[in-house]
Amino acid sequence: MPLKTEHIPLLDPSKFSDLAVDITEWKPYLASFHSTFHINKIEDYREYLKFPVPPHRKTVFDFIFLTNGTSTRTKGLNTYSFSENTFFFLPPYQITVNESMSSDAKGFYCHFSPELFATRFTEKVLNEFSFLQFIGNPVVKVGDELAAWLAGILKRLEKEYEKNHSIRLEIASTYLFALFLELKPLAEQKEKTIENSAFRIAQQYKNALTQFIYQKQRVADYADLLAVSPNHLNKCIKSATGKSAQDLLNEMVLLEVKTLLKQTNLSISEIAFKIGKEDPSDFSKFFRTKTGCTPSEYRVRI
Repeated sequence: MPLKTEHIPLLDPSKFSDLAVDITEWKPYLASFHSTFHINKIEDYREYLKFPVPPHRKTVFDFIFLTNGTSTRTKGLNTYSFSENTFFFLPPYQITVNESMSSDAKGFYCHFSPELFATRFTEKVLNEFSFLQFIGNPVVKVGDELAAWLAGILKRLEKEYEKNHSIRLEIASTYLFALFLELKPLAEQKEKTIENSAFRIAQQYKNALTQFIYQKQRVADYADLLAVSPNHLNKCIKSATGKSAQDLLNEMVLLEVKTLLKQTNLSISEIAFKIGKEDPSDFSKFFRTKTGCTPSEYRVRI
């Protein structure tokens, strides 16, 4: 079930830099091929990063590998806190919030476009890695020995990146592919962990919300999509999360609204219509109840 990206606001990598980094000194560091491939050490720029980074979607894959410290990021409606020797991956078009990163964080940040792999392989080669998929588990933790080896790959990629105009993008895609191959069995082992049926349905519901929130704004629509009754869906969500199915739907709507307020110039009434709340006053009341401020106040604040 691919995400329908028509009319959904997306950040290209250069605009994301404006959103997340609080210094102009970052700009000269960006290579001419920044939208295709980028890598940097987290510790070189951690003090300039702004948190939390509001909800957004990007046009590229990205990942963080922590060798020290902690971080918290979201993928759709799921929140992940992770620490040293851990990767966090995010595919294109997936909504996310960069909630926090400890001041002692070290490691690497990398992003790349699918087209990078066309230089050596095909874009489809990325489909074999579950952690790169829209509904895959984004977190992969590795042992000390493998972490040291993978950090070496990332250091090598950083050195290649610093060549700027003389960089060999086929080298970048080859090293990244080797890194992904090392992580693949660890990710597959984790994916095989048996969860109860309520948890599985809750995850499927969250994934569906992320993909179809612009087309479907009723719990019953998602129950039909998942081939369960609304009552059974709500029981599963309550059992797995402690929240109702409507609570999660409202959370997804709120994420999308915040993204639209930040990344577009749409009017409040246009945003309300876009996410299925045709009465602007009802929409403003909904937003204020959830955030403590009106949509206009939130737009000014961020």
